[in-house]
Amino acid sequence: MTASPPPHDTDAALDWRNGDIPVSTRFDDPYYSLDNGLAETRHVFLDGNDLPARFVDGFHIAELGFGTGLNLLAAGLAWQAAGVAGTLRFTTFEAFPVTAADAARAQSQFPETEALAPHLAPLWASERRLDLGWLQVEVILGDARETLPAWQGRADAWFLDGFSPAKNPELWDAALMQQIGRATAPGGTVATYTAAGHVRRALTEAGFDVHRVPGFGRKRHMTVGRKA
Repeated sequence: MTASPPPHDTDAALDWRNGDIPVSTRFDDPYYSLDNGLAETRHVFLDGNDLPARFVDGFHIAELGFGTGLNLLAAGLAWQAAGVAGTLRFTTFEAFPVTAADAARAQSQFPETEALAPHLAPLWASERRLDLGWLQVEVILGDARETLPAWQGRADAWFLDGFSPAKNPELWDAALMQQIGRATAPGGTVATYTAAGHVRRALTEAGFDVHRVPGFGRKRHMTVGRKA
């Protein structure tokens, strides 16, 4: 990996592995699977939330960890392919945003996203809200432990995509999972790549019926849940 200057407090601080796989130097963790990031997103976050089958007009996805926007791109492509009339809403919480150039470099590895990605590019430049008519996106910057309690929205599905609980424990603590439960609509779902026991217990305590299911690639298990 190439050397990077010391990060500022809100810098994403990343290097590149195997050419174009972004790795956080702050958390020593890749942004997505080294095998196939887009396939991982579809397995964990789309299949894990039973999407696109649940899509309806106004469906609201919320996410912890915006990163390169790969989850947003996958969700947008799934919405378009499903041919659902109306609008998909997407709210994402991010403490350390990547630059527009780094996001574009990461996205360029997935040719399937190239038609949609340029329309979302302003989210990494200057815009934190974007309305494409069929897709409405809001990026909420800052520590989710502070920003999520202030959020008045309610999501139909959550993508929990922070860095590994072992390396980024702040984004997986029980208090934050309680906020996830509060901000989930009845019958709403949650999915994450991790199967860590303390995360599953915290989600259970937050009101979710939690299950461990097969993970993506080399990960044996992941976690899904549905709010009663």
